[in-house]
Amino acid sequence: MSTLSPSAKLDELMGREQRKTPGWIGDAIYGVNDGLGAIFGIITGVAGYTGNNHTILVSGFFGALASTLSMAAGAWLATRSENELLDKAFHEAKRDIEQNRDREVQILSLIYETRGFEPHEAKEIAERIAKDDELFLQTMAQEKHGIHEASRGNAWGAAFYGGLSTFIGGVVPLIPFFFMHGLAAILTAAAVSLAAHFVVGALKSLVTVRSWWSSGIEMTIAGVIVGVVSYLLGLAGSHVL
Repeated sequence: MSTLSPSAKLDELMGREQRKTPGWIGDAIYGVNDGLGAIFGIITGVAGYTGNNHTILVSGFFGALASTLSMAAGAWLATRSENELLDKAFHEAKRDIEQNRDREVQILSLIYETRGFEPHEAKEIAERIAKDDELFLQTMAQEKHGIHEASRGNAWGAAFYGGLSTFIGGVVPLIPFFFMHGLAAILTAAAVSLAAHFVVGALKSLVTVRSWWSSGIEMTIAGVIVGVVSYLLGLAGSHVL
């Protein structure tokens, strides 16, 4: 017979579900997605403007570096902002409890009534929860403000995984230019990039409800559009500038 408390059992079960798709996987997939799309657009645009292998490689590399820093900073700021909103919600929940505890118990009871409990059942549950200050605060933060402490993210972790994956995605289209030159390098880069687009799109199915092939095809089509439009704009620019 298990000796775990209900909260420990819940943590164990929720932990098993969370381990199926760790949070950082989503950050990494979207980072690769952004890096791949942005740098593929840059190199095709520059390739349309000039066929110079060195110029394409340098432009792509610094584009990847800029995208990496931008993604890392954006992920850090976004996670920090989300955590600050959580802190504000917990602060408001704590303030409301301190100012009028009975009113908050009544609110919690009414919340449970709207979920199908009989009035006396809802009142009993709310009063029982209110006996534990920490549990009461956590419950009101979740039920009244819609937030949970488990939603708190790691800003530095988000920045690391977001930035690193963006750089990896950005480097992929550049690989052929280290070994090839001219049209062959451009065509190979396009093939590699579109294949990577499909793989990244398929991997997105890990964090969405889309099928892997549908998500992969959609991502590939987006890559084709980005590449063609960027190349044509670059080609047009070479005749105007």
